[in-house]
Amino acid sequence: MQTKPCLQLADIKTIAAAAEAEALKNNWAVSISIVDDGGHLLWLQRLDGAAPISAQIAPAKAHTAALGRRESRIYEEMINGGRVSFLSAPGLDGLLEGGVPIMKDGQCLGAVGVSGVKSVEDAQIARAGIAAIGL
Repeated sequence: MQTKPCLQLADIKTIAAAAEAEALKNNWAVSISIVDDGGHLLWLQRLDGAAPISAQIAPAKAHTAALGRRESRIYEEMINGGRVSFLSAPGLDGLLEGGVPIMKDGQCLGAVGVSGVKSVEDAQIARAGIAAIGL
């Protein structure tokens, strides 16, 4: 039987705090979500001023990144490149940049999804959160 690392509550809180700090440093009103490796929601916060829809988009981006084991922007790029049939992929809703998988030793531990500002900025916030746990 194989073993693999998994996110602990302390990791989730550290990721969330660092992502929030990155957003606040830039005066970005966003929603931040963290999911496990199966895309199940572990954390969701909507910063003051963030659009209500961002609280639905952020978890969708995280879910997509976790299940695909890659950044959600990859799917957006495929679709924008003409592979529109990918829009029919089952179970994937957040096909926009801003979902970043949390990877350790080739294993996906989960993902962070952010929504509320430009997609590249959403991804910046997610990466700042992940970096806080040394990944």
